[in-house]
Amino acid sequence: MPAPKGNDFWKARSTHGRKPIFATPDHLWTAAVEYFEWVDAHPLYEAKPFAYQGDVSIATIAKMRAMTITGLCIFLDISQQAWSEYKQRDGFGEITTRVDEIIRTQKFEGASADLLNANIIARDLGLADKSELNVAGSLHTMSGDALDARIALLLEEGRAGAAPGGAGKAEEPE
Repeated sequence: MPAPKGNDFWKARSTHGRKPIFATPDHLWTAAVEYFEWVDAHPLYEAKPFAYQGDVSIATIAKMRAMTITGLCIFLDISQQAWSEYKQRDGFGEITTRVDEIIRTQKFEGASADLLNANIIARDLGLADKSELNVAGSLHTMSGDALDARIALLLEEGRAGAAPGGAGKAEEPE
């Protein structure tokens, strides 16, 4: 059953919205450092088989856990929207920027040292291999009939053993 129209129940609440979890930038920084320490203390593990003199054994190898903003938000029990809002709050911008930079640097250095998957981290960080091909010269177009004639000529030269474009080369149709 909905509340009756014109009610003032909303005025009876003690606060308007949830209070920020972190009242000061120092509280946010302390919590972020706890996340960094948690990531270091809780690596991911890989089971890797080894063979030595015919005996196969499986070793558990600790692997670096990548820090992420999503992981930080889960650890802090806030949404990514709340993280974005902290970035806009007075006094919190410096802390959120520092945290973002620490997380980015940890991922980049981990991938550079082959401790994290470089392809995944490069995509996450927005890094990309870009190759650009610049071609100089002109492009000549041919009609379908002219192209067919040129192909037939090149095939004929190839069957006759003549080097393409060598002696006996016919004029290109225009």
